[in-house]
Amino acid sequence: MSARYLAYKILFDIEVNGNYSNMALNKYLNEAGLDDQDKGFVTELVYGIIEKKRYLDYMINKVSKIKVRKMQHPVKLVLRMGVYQLVYMDGVADYAAINESVNIMKKLDKRSASFVNAVLRNISRNLDEVKDISLNTVDKLAIYYSYENWIVENLVKEYGFERTEAILRALSQKPNIYLRVNRTKLRPGQSMDYLVGQIIGRLIDQGLEASRVEGLEEAIKVKGLKSIDKHPLFREGYVSVQDISSILVAKVMDPKRESRVLDLCAAPGGKSTHIGELMENTGHLISQDIFDHKIKLMNTYARRLGLNNMEARLGDALVLNDDYIGKFDYVLCDVPCSGMGIVRRKPEIKYKKEEEVENLPDLQYQILENASSYLKEGGILIYSTCTIFKQENTDVVDRFLNNHKDYELDDLGPIKEFLGIGDKGLVKILPDRYEMDGFFISRMKKI
Repeated sequence: MSARYLAYKILFDIEVNGNYSNMALNKYLNEAGLDDQDKGFVTELVYGIIEKKRYLDYMINKVSKIKVRKMQHPVKLVLRMGVYQLVYMDGVADYAAINESVNIMKKLDKRSASFVNAVLRNISRNLDEVKDISLNTVDKLAIYYSYENWIVENLVKEYGFERTEAILRALSQKPNIYLRVNRTKLRPGQSMDYLVGQIIGRLIDQGLEASRVEGLEEAIKVKGLKSIDKHPLFREGYVSVQDISSILVAKVMDPKRESRVLDLCAAPGGKSTHIGELMENTGHLISQDIFDHKIKLMNTYARRLGLNNMEARLGDALVLNDDYIGKFDYVLCDVPCSGMGIVRRKPEIKYKKEEEVENLPDLQYQILENASSYLKEGGILIYSTCTIFKQENTDVVDRFLNNHKDYELDDLGPIKEFLGIGDKGLVKILPDRYEMDGFFISRMKKI
């Protein structure tokens, strides 16, 4: 099976069956037996088309008498594939993009092959005109960056038009890859500086670009890394893949040795395992999630890193657990959210309907409300999201603090210097300012 035809099958599974892009991609790539180059081609094509879907349709509609919304799924998907290659894949010749698209269409529906050929050739001949779009309205911004209109409208209300464009532009960039070094691998007398240096050396020896992240001792920026799950450093538990903004959550918590910690919405376990590492494999960390298969995933994660202080448990953060009341030194609420800060990694988020997220602030508040019952006096409550919407972030925290006079915003610690911010007990990480995912973190203390 050719790489392009495989990409079509994956896109069909996502578009028609509603499968998640990462799950569909992994499933088909694992079964196909392609080499690394073809895997990379398929991955770029699939994610690129999902990420640019509205703009691709806009360009197709410019030259096609039949509008995309009236096309059959195979025709629509093959055209998107062809246009994406013409516009975004410099290494693919126009004739190859067109001919291969037509060949796929012939397999699927011979009657539509000539139509696909005509549309793609028209776009190829008039590419600059077809691509042209004036980014002077909310609607045009939404089309060009491929978001549902309501998302862009809300961002403009909160950040203004120019800042919104800067945020959308940043979210369209390919994300950096960061590794988090497991400090429990330190041997007696070793420092984190030494361990990180050793790991960077191994990565460079393998032909990869690797460098320290200034001000964050456990983080490494790496380029050229392909299959991390097969890499010896990963398999041996020395590193995990985690974005900087996500790493900062546990850094803001700053859990001490021998502490009791609860992570209420822990899956897939990145923040939990980091907390376990910062506790130096001491104390007791309960990592809770509502889905059983995610519990198994987190247990596997902890075993790989050699963490004995982490216990994955099944539980619903929305239901008050009487057994937890007043038992913990730290509680993390990394709550379900709209995910607008991680669009680069999960492009489907761009197409969420407003009704899918409108009840999230109430849900988030309820989790935070329950979490506050689990802390000892003097305990630390962390509230975080991977979104940049005010109603899911500061509005939730403000509502909580207004209703809980026994809580106050607390010092953010060393990340203030790292991010170059003042101390207000909360931080909003916007992707246009920092080279990391959009995130919100708040640290509160029970007084």
